[in-house]
Amino acid sequence: MNKDDCIFCKIANGEIPSSTIYEDEDFRIFLDLNPAARGHALLVPKEHFNDLFEMNDELCQKAMALAKKLAGRMKEALGCDGFNLVQNNGAAAGQTIFHFHLHLIPRYEGDSAGFTWNPKKASLEELEELTGLLRKN
Repeated sequence: MNKDDCIFCKIANGEIPSSTIYEDEDFRIFLDLNPAARGHALLVPKEHFNDLFEMNDELCQKAMALAKKLAGRMKEALGCDGFNLVQNNGAAAGQTIFHFHLHLIPRYEGDSAGFTWNPKKASLEELEELTGLLRKN
């Protein structure tokens, strides 16, 4: 199912032109118009999902396998020094377009495209509490 007002639905399904570097029955990968670095691309499913949590496991697995394949191809073709795969879920996490998408970002020494945060120190008590909350047997 697609949303009529979703820009990524329209791009993924070919209604809006894009610089497509890969396409299959489930996904389209195209170059970002506002790249963080040279070769920055977006992996977008053709079906509308607001975020990762709406996708089934099979499609999630296919997305990651496809990201790996294309990242390798891009690394070889572009000669980049590293690679980021970035996927945001929810406004608090930086998601601005609410259609699942995975950023494939080639990284180059000194490119200034940083994806960093200010690490904090966790206490042993906090780690134990979080482990108890998050561990499932």
